[in-house]
Amino acid sequence: MKREVDMNSRRRLATVSVLSFLTAWATCWPLHADEQTPGGPFAESLSTKNSAGLPRTAQPSQAEGPQSPADNTVPLFRVVEHGKWGYMDRNGKIVISPEYYDAYPFTEGLALIQPFHVIGSRAIRVSIIDKNGKMVGSKIYSQAQAFSEGLALVEIAGEEKWGLGYIDQTGKMVISQEYKKASSFKEGLAAIAVADKWGYIDKSGRTVIPAQFSDAHSFAEGLASVEIDRQWGYIDKTGKMIIPPRFEMAYDYTEGLAAVKAGGKWGFIDNTGQMVIAPQFSDAYGFSEGLAQVKEGSKWGYIDKAAKMVIPPQYDKSYKHAEGMAAVKAGRKWGFVDKAGKMVIPAQYDDVLSFSNGLAEVSVGKKWGYIDNTGKYVWEPTK
Repeated sequence: MKREVDMNSRRRLATVSVLSFLTAWATCWPLHADEQTPGGPFAESLSTKNSAGLPRTAQPSQAEGPQSPADNTVPLFRVVEHGKWGYMDRNGKIVISPEYYDAYPFTEGLALIQPFHVIGSRAIRVSIIDKNGKMVGSKIYSQAQAFSEGLALVEIAGEEKWGLGYIDQTGKMVISQEYKKASSFKEGLAAIAVADKWGYIDKSGRTVIPAQFSDAHSFAEGLASVEIDRQWGYIDKTGKMIIPPRFEMAYDYTEGLAAVKAGGKWGFIDNTGQMVIAPQFSDAYGFSEGLAQVKEGSKWGYIDKAAKMVIPPQYDKSYKHAEGMAAVKAGRKWGFVDKAGKMVIPAQYDDVLSFSNGLAEVSVGKKWGYIDNTGKYVWEPTK
């Protein structure tokens, strides 16, 4: 089953990648799930360097801008200067000097950085820093996801024991490294694979739903989609099957509805499993700010919860609405539309991420910068 990028392979890309942070940061990576994957300055970074046999991120991710929800005060944004990465504040002032080989958005007050490049190798080496630029813990990781609900999924580099575990915000390993595949915590539970079957653990590492599914997504709005015999349904947090497996694919609930595929078409169900928007679209993603992306033929548009086409299908690619605007691609360029479909920032960028904390990351050529919601540069594109 394929989307614009093969979904199953994409969900198992490297954990430290643009897919990770757009999934968990979105929250990473909205990348919570049920979103569409953007490019971004790190799309060819860690995701291409470490993709074999890694834990998956979640469902396809729809671009989430860098954000820092943890300290609820001053968000920081990653920037590049003279080939090195650091962080600026909302006004474009450098707060953490550019000194890293790579840097990733802050989430829960912490960020993943690559302090150095492994010469002659594609190996990843990741550390964690706080908003003062101070390293958290003393370990270097060969895999890591963004913090989610106070824990981060990691693998420690150079250790004889191979496996994924979870650290807390001090860097302490609180759930031992025993998993080959796993996901970040959502709503208190994390999906983990045992002998090629998926189940769920709580934050103490206790198995609360035994491994029994051929695939499983994170919990959202109290339910998680799981696969049995190539059909998808939904369970609650006790493992009870609430919506029996009958879909070709099923995404996370957002704003009370979930996108599902039946008979080769996409529609939406409520939390009882009732089909409230009939399968009719060639592709679809979850609702955000009252609208959902849907695809008719080769073009993307947006519907409301009454299935009314609010923004007609006319775009080659699109992301969900965030802070009142959505990134859309017309031809070869990206711009931003409001919820009525008005192009408020003209299509002029080669790539974009969604708005977050008042800024959106945009690229011109291979250089990335930040704009505010008027389209004014806060950080001029740099490489």
